[in-house]
Amino acid sequence: MKPKILLVEDDTNLGFIISDQLKLEGYDVSLASNGMEGFKRFNDEVYDLCILDVMMPKKDGFSLAEDIRKVNKSIPIIFLTAKSMTDDKVKGFNVGGDDYITKPFSTKELNVRVKALLKRVNIHTGEEENDIVRIGSYVYDLANYTLKNATFEKKLTKKEAQILKMLTKFENQVVAREMVLNAVWGKDDYFVGRSLDVFITKLRKYLSEDENVVIENIHGIGFKLVIKGS
Repeated sequence: MKPKILLVEDDTNLGFIISDQLKLEGYDVSLASNGMEGFKRFNDEVYDLCILDVMMPKKDGFSLAEDIRKVNKSIPIIFLTAKSMTDDKVKGFNVGGDDYITKPFSTKELNVRVKALLKRVNIHTGEEENDIVRIGSYVYDLANYTLKNATFEKKLTKKEAQILKMLTKFENQVVAREMVLNAVWGKDDYFVGRSLDVFITKLRKYLSEDENVVIENIHGIGFKLVIKGS
């Protein structure tokens, strides 16, 4: 299977050039044009490496990296930037970046760094996402969007599955409302906010057969999937 790379670059021409070059090297590349779109794509699929431009509209590369690190602590992240200031590089590493390339750069340099990071990950982490998650008495199959226990079975919609997946990643921890909205819808406004509330209500109903499983509303902040006794 080809290694899958998320490339987030707001310069359209440069994004296509980098994407095409990486594809020629044998990678499967998903290209996003801003940080919010990038975070949504990150949560839609599983990637092996992220390449993030620093200066982007809607959500900059540093903020995007921080959100990615909340979901996945080990995926390699390379920053692309026109800046060469030491403080910017330090910030990039502090928010979870693994490498830093200053524009302009050669495609050969990028390829070498991508290969080095992927090799390092394969050797040192090899972390795979578990497709089966236990939620109290429920079994949640992430790959097939199914939630079931001894007396209940439900095929979730894609958005229901994405929301529940994020809540299970942060079991017994608060997940910010804005983070869920950006991950699932790619934006944060009143209308999608109301949609999120509807989906949360549905998920609460699906999980209601186990009194030890509760999705709490943390007022003004977000939600928390509480599994008592876990």
